[in-house]
Amino acid sequence: MSTVLVRAVIGLVCLAWPGATAQVPNPPTKYGVVLFPAFEMLDVFGPLEVLSWAARLHEKLDLYLLAESLDPVTTQPQSAAMNTFNSSFFPTVNPTHTFDDSPELNVLIVPGGLGTRNPNMDRTLQFISSTYPKVQYLITVCTGSALVAQTGILDGRRATTNKASWDSVIVNGPNTTWVQEARWVVDGNIWTSSGISAGIDATLAFVAELYGKENATVISEYMEYEWHEDSDWDPYAEIWGVV
Repeated sequence: MSTVLVRAVIGLVCLAWPGATAQVPNPPTKYGVVLFPAFEMLDVFGPLEVLSWAARLHEKLDLYLLAESLDPVTTQPQSAAMNTFNSSFFPTVNPTHTFDDSPELNVLIVPGGLGTRNPNMDRTLQFISSTYPKVQYLITVCTGSALVAQTGILDGRRATTNKASWDSVIVNGPNTTWVQEARWVVDGNIWTSSGISAGIDATLAFVAELYGKENATVISEYMEYEWHEDSDWDPYAEIWGVV
């Protein structure tokens, strides 16, 4: 048997074998993702790629895509100034539920993107605010922390965000302890991650903590993704002049 095939078999065993148990009793199984116009694509689909592997090979997980209505949600910038060439390179995503008929959730994921600066985000903010007390965990990616900060949920908490948008985000949380150098930050049941791809690292760490380190490792290998396991690894803080 080839080395590659052996590694694949070992990986499947690691994920599916009953010995690869979750790290915590009754780990979360129901995930909801907040969608709004001009959300950042990788903020959503990076974490979902990680979780989809866990859903296929280790744990029954349910996914709910949540928006104000069931209309397709575009990733296109809402301002012409943010789409200088009038490009059409922006796919849409179909929600599964509205904020009004959201199922029971264990985890709420809030992405970032240009859409966090949209006007009239009140309904989205209300949903985040009312849903947080009901979930086990809240995860933000990139500037998604700006939305959560506006609700007051991050008051008295440690959090981080995209370093390229640092100044415009932290003003939303004057009572938050913003961590300048961090790939992601965990404070209680809130996980906040840095810019865009950091959501993948944070989600792998989340899987490691709740479903087992061996599962997160094999998932990263299947994805051929170089997982930065150190939450303090953050060269972008210096690149963007945050530190």
